[in-house]
Amino acid sequence: MPQKEIQVFRVLIRKTFLFLYMDNFILFDDPGYRGSLLPFTFTRPVADIRVGILTIREKWEKHFQLKGGFLTQDYLRKKYTFQDGSALMINGGLCPNDHLTETILGLKVGEALWKAGLLLASHTDSPGSFTIDQAEGKISIEYEHPITLIQKTWHIFQHNASEIQKDFNLITKNRTSQGLSDPHTICYHLEQIFIEEGAKIKAAVLNASGGPIYIGKNAEVQEGALIRGPFALCEESTVNMGAKMRGDTTVGPHSKIGGEVSNSVIFGYSNKGHDGFLGNSVIGEWCNIGADSNNSNLKNNYAPVKIWDYTKGGFSNTGLQFCGLMMGDHAKCGINTMFNTGTVVGVGANVFGDGFPRNFIPSFSWGGAAGFSTFQSRKFEETAEVVMKRRGLDFDETEKNILQKVFEITKHYRIWDKES
Repeated sequence: MPQKEIQVFRVLIRKTFLFLYMDNFILFDDPGYRGSLLPFTFTRPVADIRVGILTIREKWEKHFQLKGGFLTQDYLRKKYTFQDGSALMINGGLCPNDHLTETILGLKVGEALWKAGLLLASHTDSPGSFTIDQAEGKISIEYEHPITLIQKTWHIFQHNASEIQKDFNLITKNRTSQGLSDPHTICYHLEQIFIEEGAKIKAAVLNASGGPIYIGKNAEVQEGALIRGPFALCEESTVNMGAKMRGDTTVGPHSKIGGEVSNSVIFGYSNKGHDGFLGNSVIGEWCNIGADSNNSNLKNNYAPVKIWDYTKGGFSNTGLQFCGLMMGDHAKCGINTMFNTGTVVGVGANVFGDGFPRNFIPSFSWGGAAGFSTFQSRKFEETAEVVMKRRGLDFDETEKNILQKVFEITKHYRIWDKES
């Protein structure tokens, strides 16, 4: 047997042995940067963020071939659970690769993996009482290789292209793409295009010369759509007629996308179905962007973009020339809404009207440039129930309780409530 094949065989045997003796892995929220990922982490653990084709949790599950759990905020734990018992605790913002996965699998109980003072992973017998401080007392191993860590909201779109490539390789390995039956669809670099079962593509142009294109199960690409890779269209989602997808973009499951989109991530269950530009942006779940709405992703003076920082209670410099819209779950905007560079929209906000609204719109705001009032819980819940029912899902007590908690903990941002 050639030396290379022997090496691959040894790695496979080692991984198989480790999988047999690993019962559980749990992705923990690192308090050192969880706040820097708000508003997205108001409603989810860090590891439920989508970057690339998959969420961070889904990436680890595919590497480990095992279901993972979450160690997160108390009010999220009913929805995001974990299994007790001996477990590998993994930093929730950490994106896996083969070398990192094997290194973490090799950790013994009482060992912790670090990189420059940041805890990457730890093997523990008591995940329920796990803390980073507790891991500091364990046997420390320093990880010397590069990592991808999602610590800021803009890291989601910054790392999206490379994560699409990694996820594409992970998902499509040893699999065959569904063939294209439409003679009017033009493909460039077909070997970099993967189409899942049930997907429909008609009279579109798919150009994967700059990176892979992934079309998920039962997804649809309609007539006249122009798509450049890297690009991911997840399960049951649609690219509408005439849309222009400019690359480095992910459209999560059960979503609709139209208009012009560049280097953006839509987590899922959200719609931007009409004309209008979305660039260098992150959109949560259950969002809707009205027709002809646009965001700026570049300042007129080309200066670095500042963005609202929840941990600071003010604006922080991203150091980026291009940075667009950050929109939390269940947020909506009306037709012709204009978002300035680096705008942050909180959970459950409803934005409408002419002019540019402020660059930071607190959760459960109602209004626009002319001023805001509060989107009261009862009215918000009525909308959320209708929106989720359209996708065949219930706005149940668990979801309701999470959003009521978010309403409470974001109250101090709605300064007009104090003024009235």
